[in-house]
Amino acid sequence: MNVFEAVKENVTARQAAEMYGIRVNRNGMACCPFHDDRHPSMKVDKRFHCFGCQADGDVIDFAARLYGLNNLGAAVKLASDFGISYDNKGRASPLPVKKKISEELRLKQAELQCCRILSDYNHLLEKWRTEYAPNTPEEEWNPLFVESLQKQSYTEYLLDTLLTGTAEEKAAVIKEHGKEVMRIGERISGLAARHKAGRDERSRPAPTGTDGR
Repeated sequence: MNVFEAVKENVTARQAAEMYGIRVNRNGMACCPFHDDRHPSMKVDKRFHCFGCQADGDVIDFAARLYGLNNLGAAVKLASDFGISYDNKGRASPLPVKKKISEELRLKQAELQCCRILSDYNHLLEKWRTEYAPNTPEEEWNPLFVESLQKQSYTEYLLDTLLTGTAEEKAAVIKEHGKEVMRIGERISGLAARHKAGRDERSRPAPTGTDGR
């Protein structure tokens, strides 16, 4: 079909991944959306390849897997989302229409972002529950340990709804809890930045005295 050539000439797998809410780092690596990937194992450039689950293909294959579409449906969706028009020879218009993000796409982007944040937060809560657990009944409870007890079931519920719920249930989570999840994401980023700063400080060599010792 003509749409295939138009899409492949104008959109890379990386552009599609970023368009659909998947964070790609400077090395072109991303957490694979096709399996439970906690550390980036998918390389995305013109094509994509996951070193974990072996998912592989071009931009149309990527969109087809991500949205459960056949190749034609994926190509048409990509053309629509990226504002690509094409003639009867499959060539993209030299002046493509301005990209318009549909409500469905906005929800998908928000869903992926919320899933990523909640997954990171859940891993932190698991760590805090073990790392800051009191050693004796008399020991004062660390606030992070208390938070892990209070928030983990709630976090797992939201994450499970976003992963396995109906479209309506997912939309309800994003509408009702989206701002809260974004605040959690900002907090996690701040914690990570402080942790990195402390680690960098500890790795610096100790200053020497004036006698060189």
